[in-house]
Amino acid sequence: MATWANMNLQDSASPIMEQLIFFHDHALMIMLMILIVVAYMMTTMMSNKLVNRFMLEGQMIEVAWTIAPAVILIFIAIPSLRLLYLMDEIQSPSMTLKIIGHQWYWSYEYSDFNKVEFDSYMIPQEEMNPYNFRLLDTDNRTTLPMNSTIRLIVTAADVLHSWTIPSLGVKIDATPGRLNQASIMINRPGLFYGQCSEICGANHSFMPIVIESVSTNSFINWITKMAE
Repeated sequence: MATWANMNLQDSASPIMEQLIFFHDHALMIMLMILIVVAYMMTTMMSNKLVNRFMLEGQMIEVAWTIAPAVILIFIAIPSLRLLYLMDEIQSPSMTLKIIGHQWYWSYEYSDFNKVEFDSYMIPQEEMNPYNFRLLDTDNRTTLPMNSTIRLIVTAADVLHSWTIPSLGVKIDATPGRLNQASIMINRPGLFYGQCSEICGANHSFMPIVIESVSTNSFINWITKMAE
């Protein structure tokens, strides 16, 4: 598990990320078909001797190479617009997590609970345990319940940051003086890693994000202890 996580991106852990992967494969297959057709036509044109020096126009081929790209773009645009709508929609969240970017760490506030807030710093290399990931693990993990719609409210206290978890398909800019929002739903337990994706200064590479997805009962126990 540790070796695999160091060498590859994590598998998707949210419905949105699964849809993004499907859309990536869909667009890749369309581009592959275009590449095959263009390569075949170029090979055919260079290998045969069917040349008509007196042809001045070809109405049918001009209509075809005008309509075909438009149809291809429609097949790409429809699922893309659907995904944009799904990523922007927030449907009756179970809880709200406020995320504040600082130079160079993250602060988290559980707005639905009293006095549950903490800062999350990267674990220095000299304090790491054998099971920690270098430059990725934090001293305080952000615990969230699985199979629940969670609203994220993201802002920054100083400069631009970007809160990003690739396996959850979420990337939100943290802008000073502005609240950006998104929603996530984690469909399996585990640890999911991310980093700031906006160049925010000298220690930009040293403000990681760790989300710990747990069952609802485990989350209730954790939040109760935090609120005491």
